[in-house]
Amino acid sequence: MSSTFFGLTIGASGLNAFQASINTTANNISNVQTEGYSKQVTNLEASSSLRVFQRYGTTGTGVTAKSVTQLRDQYYDEKYWNNQSKYGEFDKKVYYMNQIENYFTDNSTVEGFSTIYSKMFNALDTVSDSAGDSSKRNEFISDASELMTYFNTMANELQELQATINDEIKTTVDNVNSIAEKIAQLNKQINVIEMENGHANELRDERALLVDELSQIVPVEVNEEDVTNTNYPDMNTGATIFTVKLNGRLLVDTYNYNTLTTKTREEHDNQSDIDGLYDVAWSDSGATLNINGKNMTGALRALFQIRDGNNAENLTGKVASATNNSITIKDPSITRIASMNMAKQGVLTVGNTEYSYDGFSATTDAEGNIESYTFYLKQPVSDTVANRLTGGNAYVGEDVDFKGIPYYQNQLNTFLRSLAKKFNDIEETGYDQTGAKMGAFFVADDLTNGGEFDFSDEYHDIAYNAETKKFVSTTASDSGDTDDDTTTEKKSMTFFSDAGTAQIAGSTTSSGKYNTYYLLTALNCDVAEATKENPQIMSTQTSDPLHPTGTDTYDIVDQLMELQTNTIIHRGYGGDKFLQCIYSDITVDGQECSVFLENYTNIQKSIDDQRTSISGVDEDEEAINLIKFQNAYNLSSKCISVLAEMYDRLITQTGV
Repeated sequence: MSSTFFGLTIGASGLNAFQASINTTANNISNVQTEGYSKQVTNLEASSSLRVFQRYGTTGTGVTAKSVTQLRDQYYDEKYWNNQSKYGEFDKKVYYMNQIENYFTDNSTVEGFSTIYSKMFNALDTVSDSAGDSSKRNEFISDASELMTYFNTMANELQELQATINDEIKTTVDNVNSIAEKIAQLNKQINVIEMENGHANELRDERALLVDELSQIVPVEVNEEDVTNTNYPDMNTGATIFTVKLNGRLLVDTYNYNTLTTKTREEHDNQSDIDGLYDVAWSDSGATLNINGKNMTGALRALFQIRDGNNAENLTGKVASATNNSITIKDPSITRIASMNMAKQGVLTVGNTEYSYDGFSATTDAEGNIESYTFYLKQPVSDTVANRLTGGNAYVGEDVDFKGIPYYQNQLNTFLRSLAKKFNDIEETGYDQTGAKMGAFFVADDLTNGGEFDFSDEYHDIAYNAETKKFVSTTASDSGDTDDDTTTEKKSMTFFSDAGTAQIAGSTTSSGKYNTYYLLTALNCDVAEATKENPQIMSTQTSDPLHPTGTDTYDIVDQLMELQTNTIIHRGYGGDKFLQCIYSDITVDGQECSVFLENYTNIQKSIDDQRTSISGVDEDEEAINLIKFQNAYNLSSKCISVLAEMYDRLITQTGV
């Protein structure tokens, strides 16, 4: 039978159990504002009964505080992590889309494109009142220069934003590696504690909080499995295998973790990209992380899409032929020089293999539509490889189906090329005030040597010597001069042919002539320096002003005025609609991102409310628990007090 004083043991077990419950409640209350903290509970169970030799057989032995565990539901955690990656992606997109939208602001306090564009044509209109007046010419030239400066500023701001995002990509990758390392360390600490029959509640909360943070950056798959005794499969060791996968590959494997690294691109994907853009790869294998894969989400993907997004308007086509040193593609997706966005030196991908090129040419029909491109390879390929390439699908740069910085850079470039060409074509039909034929009004600054590309209509037939890797001029120019022995290093040129006649672009031996509008971008557009220095150079008439027509004739000005609204410049509209086209892109994409962000924010709140209903600390509930456990503790104390009186009667007052 049980001891006479066994009741004290039972009462003491109640005191211990409810003391532990009150301590746990106090801990919950203390952490009510702690981020990531999960509510803890003291798990009570009846102590093992004691067998006694009485009719009732066994007797209870009190209560035991079996463990202190956290309340957490893995199902809601996984739902939360899946939603977080989408939330993180659109949150980052909205942030940067708002910045891009601010760049194009045009209102009463900030002069934007529409204001400057209208001011330029208003000044041009005043030139018609007195075409020979230098002051009016100067005013127009100044306003035209202001428009070019606006585009220069816009392009530079977009490049600065691209650089900022590029730096953030590196910081984000470093953060992913840091989180992976911390999770691996926590896995070891958790297993050490729990293999000794403990419960690492706080460490598990810390690990879950890290996964919360990681899931906003990249999509994660989390799995935890118990480790059983190999000799006794039904016996758990207390340890677990905890893995985190990123895009299907292990990032964390219990105590081990893989890292990501950033590697600098050697080539540009887009013409206006800055140098030093990062790609992300796995450190151990060097395999590139497929950021643009359909299953990839998260803030890291958003950064890449904003930085590299070209609306999938990169050059694509089929390989028509290939040699050891060149690859020619037909049926190109980009058929106008104004729309070209590939870099002078870049990467052409055929199938899954990349080929670096350091120059390219294009052939056009009589209307100027590009029929094919030929890319000149940095490293020659074998005949076997060249033969295998024919008929394959090819593309330049990365196909990123989002309107990011490269897309808006290309919109600026396309508009400028179209405007500059139409403007220059009209200007070049006339004479300046000195009686000389007018040259180009809008030019491109050569940012490498300070010269200008003036887009002359003169041309040379040229041939490419694959052996020497040089272009050789073979035909006289319009002026009758010959340059048969002129050569230009391959790296310094890109050329296009027009109706069978080749034009050099970027030639360093032609004094800035023989260039195509591909060289004109928002970064280097300008008004010709000679025109800025001498307004008399600007053409306003198609007849020689030194003849009886006089210097105030302005028939060319009338033609130029048509470019403001009546001539198609960009995307089927006049130049005055350019800003509306850009804003429609930004607002549509921005609103779409905002709608998605709002949806995923609502889902996040809904899931978090469900998580909190299980694992969150409720102050009112904890206050009730305090009273409940206090009463239970007091009752256990009362039991001991009653038993003490009984034992006192038994010991001191019973007997003979």
